[in-house]
Amino acid sequence: MDHDVTDVAEARYELVISVDARRSGEYDDIEKTRMRARIYRVLETAFTHTKVARDSLHMEDRGDGVLVSVSGQVPVARLLGLWMVEVHEKLRDENRALRIPLGLRVGMHVGPVRHDDRGIAGRAVDLACRLADSTVARQVLDAERADLVLVVSGSLYEDVVSGGGKFIEPARYSAARLELKEGPVTAWFHLPGRLAPAVPVAPGTRPDADDMSDVGDMSDVDDVTDADRTFDPGEAGEAGEVSARYHVQGDMSQHTGNVYQQPVHIGRTTGDAGRRKG
Repeated sequence: MDHDVTDVAEARYELVISVDARRSGEYDDIEKTRMRARIYRVLETAFTHTKVARDSLHMEDRGDGVLVSVSGQVPVARLLGLWMVEVHEKLRDENRALRIPLGLRVGMHVGPVRHDDRGIAGRAVDLACRLADSTVARQVLDAERADLVLVVSGSLYEDVVSGGGKFIEPARYSAARLELKEGPVTAWFHLPGRLAPAVPVAPGTRPDADDMSDVGDMSDVDDVTDADRTFDPGEAGEAGEVSARYHVQGDMSQHTGNVYQQPVHIGRTTGDAGRRKG
């Protein structure tokens, strides 16, 4: 997208997409160059197959990721639905030949975006980046042994995802509260091609189905605090207790006030693993 300098004073509502690579610091210089090339192949192939014109996009290189804003003329549902499907498929193609698969965290939010000759800025940009970079996103990706996680803001979920659509299944999203510096916000997590992930919640934050607050009205998003992380069994709250709440698809398990000293299986065990040895 080409923007005049006068556009700086005129924020435009656009979809912001922040894409980060998993554990990018573990790549050496040569592998990092190859990793960056793979990210661009994945994203650009998906945009092409989704018929999103290049002049509808602004793309900024972030070293270990890419920051994108998409013109409001492109339906957001197309990016949440078909584009994410294409990203997932192309990423799977790229990973087939890799010993260590490329993992991507994608954050999305719609809001006012200002363009200048150096790039884009605004609260919407900040929030999309924080969602992709959140500790919960990192740990969901690892815990589920997935290669791609999508994190959308509360307002984007309510405005678009919750209504469903082509390749958009709201039942496959799980909510979690992220504690930002300005206070807790709700984010929704999705693993393309899978059921809703189990998302542990930081101590002291409990996402409720009727409390999906609009995160679009935040003041500038700053550093994520220590509360923006998944449940740590070794940590105690103010009363010396710990709590966690999990949102899962299928059999529901909710556990509060429990301290797990060893790995725990939550849910039903079947087959040979379910038979008592002895």
